[in-house]
Amino acid sequence: MRLTILGGGGFRVPLVHRALLGDPLVTELVLHDTDPRRLRVVGAVLAAQRAAWEREAAAGTAAGSAGGPAGASAGAPALRLTGDLDDALRGADFVFSAMRVGGTAGRVGDERTPLAQGVLGQETVGAGGVLYGLRTVPVALAVAERVRAVAPDAWVINFTNPAGLVTEAMARVLGPRVIGICDSPVGLVRRAARAAGADPDAPGFGYDYVGLNHLGWLRRLTSDGRDLLPGLLADPAALAGFEEGRLFGAEWLAALGSLPNEYLHYYYFRREALAAVRSAPATRGEFLDRQQSAFFAAAEAAPADAYRLWEGTRREREETYMAENRAATGGWERDQRDLDGGGYDRVALALMRAVARDERTVLILNVPGGGAVSLLDPAAVVEVPCEVGAFGARPLPVAPPDEHQAGLMLTLKAVERATIEAATTGSRRAALRALALHPLVDSPTVADRILTAARW
Repeated sequence: MRLTILGGGGFRVPLVHRALLGDPLVTELVLHDTDPRRLRVVGAVLAAQRAAWEREAAAGTAAGSAGGPAGASAGAPALRLTGDLDDALRGADFVFSAMRVGGTAGRVGDERTPLAQGVLGQETVGAGGVLYGLRTVPVALAVAERVRAVAPDAWVINFTNPAGLVTEAMARVLGPRVIGICDSPVGLVRRAARAAGADPDAPGFGYDYVGLNHLGWLRRLTSDGRDLLPGLLADPAALAGFEEGRLFGAEWLAALGSLPNEYLHYYYFRREALAAVRSAPATRGEFLDRQQSAFFAAAEAAPADAYRLWEGTRREREETYMAENRAATGGWERDQRDLDGGGYDRVALALMRAVARDERTVLILNVPGGGAVSLLDPAAVVEVPCEVGAFGARPLPVAPPDEHQAGLMLTLKAVERATIEAATTGSRRAALRALALHPLVDSPTVADRILTAARW
């Protein structure tokens, strides 16, 4: 089976490759990118990563183990790099969209432009997310058209941010054959389960989650039919043992009665989050832009060291994730298990396995709701648990959102759709509506200034 990654020169591509090693599902991995230099460097990282895995497998076999790393006998996928989009798509069974339109430099502008007007700039949240969507949707739609033309039977797994918005735009071309993924919900579920004393991999484990991408809530956490969430929310010590508990605080979580996705910190603690971002020496985009520029330059100069350099850079990236938000809540270090990297790559692999082999499973995905969330029309992309199999992803019934959740979901869906309208028609009025309606942009005048500064 062939997997194509669009944005194949992206920094996190080695995480996907790592997940594929030893699994016979993918026999060929094709990386496509518009930046030849990044593509070459990531290719060097993957070659070294594969060589290290093969050495470990050989050592395990020589030591008399059952084949070294799990599934080592299955080998690793053949690798091919290309800058030609149609060539990359042709013959693909799965297409993983992980593009960053405008690169990290584009993210810098998305974040700094709103901050100059006194409102939050973030990659997927607030005005920064709208600006990123305006730039990304036209490219994502062009890609969707090429997929439909040269790889009509391929499944597209979208991780391109803003993931929910981009998935909804691509679904207008590809229908149910595009599925959006995010690692935040599964991370929340697993961390909450461990804090509640449950095994998230046990047969009797379950949960209820509803929202949009980067705007969702975990509302039930069950083990053998018993809801563990009320007890967890009433236990400050247990809440202090995982990221979301520390981020939001026991008092607010008890009042809220649910566990929010980490990105809701920008909404619930907007003053503190904005103050932390503005007082930081650099925005997240600026940090990543400098970090990745240094990595690619160093790895290009010393290809033999590319994998070691990547691993060190990746570790630093994970350690500093949402650093400003953690600073706004007293400052604390991330859990060791969350520093190992990955997440979205495991979700993508689980999704591909389920579809390719018809191995039924349940994953939290971004798909058209089809009525699962009754307050939104069936075409609206929502982030909910889905049954996954050869048929694709089918949203499962969820409890209706409460008034607070419904209000935020309806508002943000209006923002997403106005962004798609502006990106596809060039309408400045639609772009102004998208920005001004966002809960983190407090004035149409400010929205207008942001659009002008962004040359819209």
